[in-house]
Amino acid sequence: MASKKFDLIVIGSGSGLNVAAQAANAGLKVAVIEKGPLGGTCLNRGCIPSKILIHSAEVAETIRNAGKFGIKVNGFEVDFASIVERASKIVDEDSKNIEKSIKEAENYTLFKQEAKFVGNKILQVGNEQITSDRIVIAAGTRSMVPPIAGLKEVEFMTSDEALRITKLPKSMIIIGGGYIAAELAHFFGALGCEITIIEFNDYMLTSADAEIYKKFTEVFSKKYKVILGHAVSKVYKEGEMFVVDAQNKNTKEIVKFSAEKLLIATGRVPNSDILDVAKSRIATDRKGYIATNEFLETNVQGVWAFGDIAGKFLFKHSANLEAEVVSQNMLYPKSKSPADYFAMPWAVFSSPQIAGVGKTQEQLVAEKVDFAVGKYFYKDIAMGIAMQEEDGFVKVLVDRPSKKILGAFIMGPEASTLIHEIIVAMRCGEGTVDNIWNSVHIHPALPEVVQRAFSHIDW
Repeated sequence: MASKKFDLIVIGSGSGLNVAAQAANAGLKVAVIEKGPLGGTCLNRGCIPSKILIHSAEVAETIRNAGKFGIKVNGFEVDFASIVERASKIVDEDSKNIEKSIKEAENYTLFKQEAKFVGNKILQVGNEQITSDRIVIAAGTRSMVPPIAGLKEVEFMTSDEALRITKLPKSMIIIGGGYIAAELAHFFGALGCEITIIEFNDYMLTSADAEIYKKFTEVFSKKYKVILGHAVSKVYKEGEMFVVDAQNKNTKEIVKFSAEKLLIATGRVPNSDILDVAKSRIATDRKGYIATNEFLETNVQGVWAFGDIAGKFLFKHSANLEAEVVSQNMLYPKSKSPADYFAMPWAVFSSPQIAGVGKTQEQLVAEKVDFAVGKYFYKDIAMGIAMQEEDGFVKVLVDRPSKKILGAFIMGPEASTLIHEIIVAMRCGEGTVDNIWNSVHIHPALPEVVQRAFSHIDW
């Protein structure tokens, strides 16, 4: 079968479209492959719909806590179907508009089928074979389904389905204790669903700084039933209810939990196996992520990979940064530049909200770095008092000799916003304590808690 040739093939329509757009604008004939709705995971199954939904949860939580501020609220009702409908309508319209614009634009050919490599830089897409000297793989990841006995026999949910259900469950078991579990527990729980989280580790969100994840777990456990140190051994149905057998990893005791719905949130796996990248001799690591160098090139010349499928960072903002690197390196190969991941931030939009950038205290100890710690609590600034925020705090880690900022972590209201002052200082300023401390901060505003953390370092 003869293969149709393009100047560039882009697999995936999330941040991959950023590369496709720059190539098409430069006059290249670009094939875009996307089986699902246009816009990728973030728009359709991830950060955009989840944050729209989570905002409704935050409004509900605000109303529920209104009594603390002298506001009496005589109950409220949750129109769950309209909450989900609003989110779905927004993302579906955006996706359709992206597809429409691609179909109408010059230099694009859209393939709405699943693709597989069948040879060196040759892809089978539906009934056609296409090829190019330049291929960009940005095909993302999917929810990991762990090998739990009985799981395949029941109708569980992943985050994909959870973001689309139209009836609020009375109860839900969430298997997993990472950021997806935390965010969806907050969404469903704040709206009235009884939440049980089962996590093998001794804490939730263990990729964060230990002081942060320990306090987060403590606060979260006061809101929901959080079962730590347990491995799920079996899943089954009893009537309409899901039943989960979980074994204590220390005592080996089996505990049973039941709920109306079951959500699996145990991580993500790359889609490299679905693409069958081995047929084009594209190397992957032991977890299936496509291996790339600092220029985001694979081992096959003319093939780049980035975003979740490359596994360096599983964030939309990191994928956007990588898309720019790939675009420039592909279009201007004589002046290649590496991807700069310095001060790559992250946030978890749960309640409490947490955010971080840089290295954790545990990493710095392991690397034997001479560092100092600064910490300040929301409750010790004027706005924190006004908000009655008892648990939130900012923690900063600083190199003693140079005063360079090495890491920062925030737990509390607007953590994902407050962290940006530190990100800008690290990436665009000198990255020192003085960049924060010498800035004039509005009083009494929430960012004062960041400034105070930098003024209370244990030099």
